[in-house]
This record gives sequence, structure tokens and C-alpha cells, in this order.
Amino acid sequence: MSDQMPVVGRVAWRDLTVPNAEEIRDFYSAVVGWSWSPVDMDAYDDYNMTAPSGGEAVAGICHARGVNAKLPPQWLMYVAVEDVDESARRCRDLGGEVVDGPRPMGRWRFAVIRDPAGAYAALLSE
Repeated sequence: MSDQMPVVGRVAWRDLTVPNAEEIRDFYSAVVGWSWSPVDMDAYDDYNMTAPSGGEAVAGICHARGVNAKLPPQWLMYVAVEDVDESARRCRDLGGEVVDGPRPMGRWRFAVIRDPAGAYAALLSE
């Protein structure tokens, strides 16, 4: 993910959080041609996945442990919002559920929500 705050309303990042991150990292490397680099999580590594042309990090593949233990095993898009805490409150008010957070993630704040139809998304702000 870039160090600059993305434009509000845009998809800023994609993560896949699974119990077997190395296996799934290797699967996507073979299927779509991504290379990978480790992201130090203290006791283990998660992975930034990089496009075959241009060297741009395009997604993360993460272990479902530690701070990520509650995240669902699916591709999760992070949408930039003005204020994660306010957006999480609105989510609850409108019949959604806050599954994780709001909490810090590096210099950002994020929350994982489930909308009234049952679909998951993450919200991201500074």
C-alpha cells in the first residue's frame, strides 16, 4: 500500500487473509505471475504481492493470526474514507456490522465491516 492517503471513495488496497499464507502466496505467484516480498509482522511474515510488469505492489496475502485472526478468508478491498470511526458508526446505524476495529494499522486506521447483504469490506483513513 502506498504511503499517501488514497482518494476518498476509491479502493486503496486488497488483502487476502488465510491460515496458509505461504501456500496461497505460491498459488497466486504461479497462477497470475505475481512475485512477492515479505512484510515483517514480528513473529512471522505476511507478503506484498507485486505485478509482473512495473514492480508495483498490488495486494497482500496475510496469515490469519495475531491482529488478523478475526478477518474472513476472502479477498478484502480497503476503501478510503474521510473518518473510519464515523464510517463505522454509520455502518452500524444502517444495519451493517463492524467485524474488526476500528483500530490502527501502521499510520492508518481501519475497520472491517459487513454490509446488510452480508458482504465484507474494509474502511481506511488517516
